Amino acid sequence: MSNAAEEITPEVAPVREGDDLNWTKVEHHLRDNIDGLEGDFEVLQFPYGSANLTYLLRFGDTELVLRRPPHGTLPPGAHDMKREHKVLSQLWQHWDKAPRSYLLCEDHDIGGADFFVMERRTGVVIREALPEEMAYHENLARRVGFAMIDAMVEFQELDPVACGLGDLGKPEGFVERQVTGWKKRWDLAEPEGGAPVMHDVHARLARSMPGPTKAALVHNDLKLDNAQFDPTDPDRVKSIFDWDMTTLGDPLIDLGTLLNYWPDPSDDPPRVSRPGMETWGLPARVELVEHYARGAGIETDRIAWYEAFALWKTGVVIQQLYNRWASGATKDDRMAERGGEPVQRGEWAAEVLDSAGL
Repeated sequence: MSNAAEEITPEVAPVREGDDLNWTKVEHHLRDNIDGLEGDFEVLQFPYGSANLTYLLRFGDTELVLRRPPHGTLPPGAHDMKREHKVLSQLWQHWDKAPRSYLLCEDHDIGGADFFVMERRTGVVIREALPEEMAYHENLARRVGFAMIDAMVEFQELDPVACGLGDLGKPEGFVERQVTGWKKRWDLAEPEGGAPVMHDVHARLARSMPGPTKAALVHNDLKLDNAQFDPTDPDRVKSIFDWDMTTLGDPLIDLGTLLNYWPDPSDDPPRVSRPGMETWGLPARVELVEHYARGAGIETDRIAWYEAFALWKTGVVIQQLYNRWASGATKDDRMAERGGEPVQRGEWAAEVLDSAGL
């Protein structure tokens, strides 16, 4: 076995320092439990994710993807590989945008934690810039934006019971549990000196919670860089990744999550997850909401609450990730630059609530 250094593309890289596993044990376990794995074993890492560790495994010409939680102490309920495997071992049979999971390993002597192995999907993930291989399409940014909404609506129309996922969660009281649960995570992660805006936003969210819409599958982290496109078709999402928080609940949570990451021409200064996104020509957030309402047939008059909740929740997640770097649990130095983001997102959430009178 070797960490492959050749054929490195923008999507994969050598395994980051501190992220290696016992690859000999992993290799033997997979050869024993997945049929047809032949040839030399090689490992690369997908370096873009901020939380779970994702690796490209090669057995000769066969490629697989392994996912496991980050190293160190984890927040309660986070990085649930059993859940992700359960979703992807079922959903692929009912929805072509879900990769297939082949195997779950719960023996921590092999991978250091629960991990699962799924099929490798190929395509284009849009991150720092609109991809050159798709640049010839007219109105590219608008088309991929609306394609994200179309995929969301399509996903939410799936019957959880028919997909074998009817026991994935309890829709009743879902929003309230989200607000309460993420506040507990913030209390555990809050930095020294505090962040009053995060407590203030939580209080405002708690007293203005919307009523239920409908029960549907909820991905819980739908965003542009968790989607993959065929470069020849900007109007259709090819694959969606990162399913470890999938549950049953209010589908507007997913729309709020997408809006939380999405820039808007009216933002001053730009409210972006990645610098430069505001210049791509993406649809405005209000256009995404209108497109969703037409496709899903769900009332969106309270969407500001969901957007504010997602901004606040993402702030909690970023604080957790920053704390992992600060404690030495990860050597991913990208996290070093994110210490101020939770407060910034809390302030954005407060602005969204202000604009909606909440």
